[in-house]
Amino acid sequence: MEIAVASQNKSSITSHTGKCRNFWIYEVNPKEVLGKELIELSSEHTFYNSSPHDPHPLDNVRVLISGKIGKGLMRRLEKQGIEGVVTLESDPDLAVISYLENSLVQEILQPKPPSRERRHLQGHKHQHRYRHAYNCS
Repeated sequence: MEIAVASQNKSSITSHTGKCRNFWIYEVNPKEVLGKELIELSSEHTFYNSSPHDPHPLDNVRVLISGKIGKGLMRRLEKQGIEGVVTLESDPDLAVISYLENSLVQEILQPKPPSRERRHLQGHKHQHRYRHAYNCS
């Protein structure tokens, strides 16, 4: 099985996966790392610039570990059968080993809370004849 780790600077885990061009690819079995190599993508092959309908150099990985994965990319990975993993861990080797040991601390993707304006507008059914005054101090 192959695990990809986003690592733009080639030493720590990247938090902007969509534009990342450098990925460590780990060949693993359920208990250990068998090998590791660096894949450098062209700018056209970043997730941000590539089409989800075209073949991608990371299509064969089963897991992609990163510091941040947006909702759109997470859906794209899921459609490819790739598990997207978001972690605060910064060391690629430690992240992969921890993942194999089932001890990698993962961030749970939470939906963003609505902005103050959206919260204010939710549920409003009446017409506004008067402007609302906000005390922002």
